[in-house]
Formats: sequence, structure tokens, C-alpha cells
Amino acid sequence: MLDLTDELSPAAVTPEWHDPARYWSRLSAATGHLPAPVAVIDREALRYNALDLIVRAGGLPIRVASKSVRVRSVLDAVLRLPGFRGILAFTLAEALWLADTHDDIVLGYPTVDREALERLFADERATRRITLMVDDPVHLDLIDSVAAPGSRPEIRVAIDVDASWRSALLGHIGVRRSSLFTPDEVAAFARRVAARPGFRLVGLQMYDAQIAGQGDDAGPDAPLIRMVQSRSRAELRERRAAIVAAVREVAPLEFLNGGGTGSLEFTASDESLTEASAGSGLLGGHLFDGYRSFRPAPAAAFAFDVVRRPAVDIATVLGGGWIASGPAVASRQPRPVWPEGLRTLPREAAGEVQTPLQGPAAARLGVGDRVWFRHAKSGEPAERIDAYHLVSGDEVIDELPTYRGEGKAFL
Repeated sequence: MLDLTDELSPAAVTPEWHDPARYWSRLSAATGHLPAPVAVIDREALRYNALDLIVRAGGLPIRVASKSVRVRSVLDAVLRLPGFRGILAFTLAEALWLADTHDDIVLGYPTVDREALERLFADERATRRITLMVDDPVHLDLIDSVAAPGSRPEIRVAIDVDASWRSALLGHIGVRRSSLFTPDEVAAFARRVAARPGFRLVGLQMYDAQIAGQGDDAGPDAPLIRMVQSRSRAELRERRAAIVAAVREVAPLEFLNGGGTGSLEFTASDESLTEASAGSGLLGGHLFDGYRSFRPAPAAAFAFDVVRRPAVDIATVLGGGWIASGPAVASRQPRPVWPEGLRTLPREAAGEVQTPLQGPAAARLGVGDRVWFRHAKSGEPAERIDAYHLVSGDEVIDELPTYRGEGKAFL
């Protein structure tokens, strides 16, 4: 069983990943007997990241975003740490699966999965453990069309609210989620939910992607990003407080959720919230290298083997195209990190079957040598592998099945 409860102090963990030669060479030695692709989670780096999230949250409980992990043993281990509480799931089928062993699951997105809704309605324990997300009356109508009130248990629901910034000059800054934005809009919808038989309004969610998911430390746009985030934080703090006050006049809420890995400090300072969400910071995808306020350890990584040398300065690995979701830009590619000095070719990038790599280190790589990559995000690599090899020190100590390894493919 994966255990992260010992040495509960970030200072007790040596930041070995600050010395790439030492860190990646150790992972290579520990997994050299395994065929590629090899995916690993370093136990000490994972523990460091989990404890760092707790410190950054400043005492606010953290709900773990399962989308950014997709490994049940990691979810279980993190939730045994004081400071983490509950799961933010991404599909209802996943939530039903996790509800066998967890009793506080919020679905982060609306669902129209009728088969999963039928399973939910047939399981009174699951209806007590799972909260559905809604932001439109049609979500309530669909639920009622599957089973009318009175023929099913009361359904716990939370309202998703748009936490983006609407700039007079720049327009919509953030992700396109809920259509609910103003306190009046949210309160009006809350009243409709509270008036509907068969539903119980228990929470609010507001995810500030323009703050949590946008690095502010690198590139020519960094000053603009910091300005946008500063203004967005000021606007959101005021609007969120007004929304919470308005909805609390309608229903006694159990939780008020906000933020993400990249905005934990801001989330912790907002007195209108009762919990934060985070997940990506546990495994430390390379998109989080561009933040000024924190730098996660590269706890998860994967390696491919060199299979040919098409030129003296190019080494080609088999595989590599584990692309992250989002805009089709270079930052969504996996990043070769060891040996240092490798880069993908601009006209080929990371390919599904092969990835040519160029740079000073490429000339020194031979057929059969191993190259380590980091994914842009955190949970998505789990859809490519059946298990992570858990490394501690200089050895593999366990295998951690992914959702895929347990026969699950939710989305």
C-alpha cells in the first residue's frame, strides 16, 4: 500500500530533483530492467508535492481532482494525509466507481449519462456520497426525465459558477464553463433548484482557470499575465463573496469550492470559500514549471528507448506522442528532460509511434539508450499505461495500477 504519512514535513525531504543528473540517473538505474515505455512515480517527490500543497493551502481543506491523477492508490494515499478531504471527480461513472470506497465525491462537471444516473438512483448509499454539478435548468430536467422525484432518492447538487474575468478591453479571460456569472443570476438559479422536488442544493464551485492554470513566470507575456491575474483576483474576490452571501439566503451550503493547483494561495486567502481543489500539483506536469509562487517536483515521468539514428545529430525514440489536451501549441508536448539538451523537431514534434530528438545530447545517444520525458499535465498519461512503477530510493517498490490498468476508461 502506498503510504505518504511518514516524515510529515517538507523540510525533511531532500529536493534531489534540483540535481537532474542525480535524480534522472537514479530513476534510470531503478527501472533499467523494465521494457519501455516505462512510467514512474517517485514516492519522495509525490510526498513532497502533497505536503507542499497542504502548506500552500494554509489550512483550507483540499479536494483532490481525480482527473489529474487517475490512480486509485495515489488518491487513497493522499486522502489519508491531514489537509486533504474529498474527491472532485470528472464523470458520474467514475464517481460511482470511487463511491464504493469514498464517501465525499463532487462531480466537477454536469452529466447527461442516463445509464449512470439510473445506477445512481438505484444506490441510496451512492446518492448520499455523490454530489452532481449543475448550472442550467435543463440539467435538472434531464435528471427528472430519467426518474421523477418521489421515485428516486433526493439528489445532492452543487452549482458551477463562471469564475472567469470579463475585461472591457480583453474580453472573456478564462475557460468557458458555466453561463452563471453575476450574484443575481446565481441566486435566481439557486432558488429554482431549491424549489424543485427531489433536489438538495449543498454547494458552489468556482474554478479560476485564468489564475490556477496559467503560469506567470516566463516568456514575453509574463508581465501581461500578472496584470490580468491581479485584476481578476480583485474582481473575483468581491464577486464571489456577493454570490456566496446571496446563495446562502436560499440554502444552507455544505461547501464552497474554488481554485486549483496554481491558485492555492489566493484560494486560501478568500474567506468566502470552505475548500480548495488541486490535483495536478501532486504529480507535477511541466506546465507548472512556469509559476513564481511554487515549483512542484517532477514526481511522474516516463521513458522511451532510442531505436534509430537517422542523422549524426538526431536520435529517434519509439513512441513519445503523449500530447496534453488544450490548444495545439508546443507547451502541450511532452518535454524530454534527460539527458539534458534534447528537443523535438519543429516539423515533426512528438509522434505517436516515433519522436526524433535533436540537440547536443542526441549525438551521444545510441540505439537502446533511454530518454526521460515529463508530460505537460498530470493525469492524462495514465490513459496510456496500465501501471506506474513506484520508485523509492534506487529501487522499484510497487506497481500502482492506473484507471486503465483496472479496466476503466471513463473519458
